Amino acid sequence: MSVELTYLRHDRPVWRRLLLRPEAVLLLATVVIIVASIIAVPHYLMPNPNYTFSTLLLNAAPILILLLPLTLIIITGDIDVSIGSVLGISSATFGLMYAAGVPLLLAAVISVLMGGVIGALNGFLITVVGLPSLAVTIGTLALFRGIAVGILGTTSVTAFPESLTDFVRSTVPGTAIPWLIVVFALLALAFGVLLHFTAFGRGVFAIGQSAETAAFSGVDVARTKFVLFILSGLTAALVGVLFTLQYSNAIGSNGAGFELRAVTAIVLGGVSIWGGTGTLWGGIIGGLFIATFNKSLQVLGIGDDAIYVITGTALIVSVVIASVAAATSGRRRGTTSTA
Repeated sequence: MSVELTYLRHDRPVWRRLLLRPEAVLLLATVVIIVASIIAVPHYLMPNPNYTFSTLLLNAAPILILLLPLTLIIITGDIDVSIGSVLGISSATFGLMYAAGVPLLLAAVISVLMGGVIGALNGFLITVVGLPSLAVTIGTLALFRGIAVGILGTTSVTAFPESLTDFVRSTVPGTAIPWLIVVFALLALAFGVLLHFTAFGRGVFAIGQSAETAAFSGVDVARTKFVLFILSGLTAALVGVLFTLQYSNAIGSNGAGFELRAVTAIVLGGVSIWGGTGTLWGGIIGGLFIATFNKSLQVLGIGDDAIYVITGTALIVSVVIASVAAATSGRRRGTTSTA
């Protein structure tokens, strides 16, 4: 008996396939933006380069952490746009409890667990009731943003321990790396292993490609999605606590618009908005690109309103490009298979 071995054939060499991946292109674009900003804006590196890049990374950290579970959710073909509101209600609850005399650590734990409960609610409505994830999370976005703003009103809590807030904003000694980026790196490692090196992660990709086929293959589709929405709620609430300490300000409007930035970063990083393809690394590169781009616009004196317009436009363009590329690839595969 002879065994016939087949090999994948590619029209392009390995180095070209790697360099033309969305992640590589986006990483190059990020470097280009930094270099162009340094050249075009004389005070871009003021007061010193370490301060500039540590500030950039510190501001990027909340979005980078938020997009970790969201990337997995999008790969399944679902979405969670409630993350900004979960961040906001976590921040407001954390501040309100601390101001009422609850020990800071206990207030933080309760706030994070509340995010898990919200995630479980989203997951229940999506996996058990059968509602679309976009409709559910838009609803919870509005609901919990309203609650977050309502429980604090127009006031904010700012009297947090100065030693703790200074630490959250500080960098690893001798480097320009903020401690929040260390937190992000640990979480990214955990989510990266979960997505790319476990059976659970293979199930995530399988669901995105075809939920029916994944179920026939033994993947518990409902449980996988339910777990992902809980992880998303817990992570967003954790960011709410960290964001509050970072800026020493608990207020219900914290995190407004963060869902748009996170989704844009993920899609720009090559993760298909329809699910089934993408990498966590791509989403992270997308987050760094968005942070770098926003930093450059702010240095140039462009306001937040214009930044939101540009971010929204980038999301639309990236989805259109992905659609055209997918359609073109599909036609090519069809042509090849019939040849």
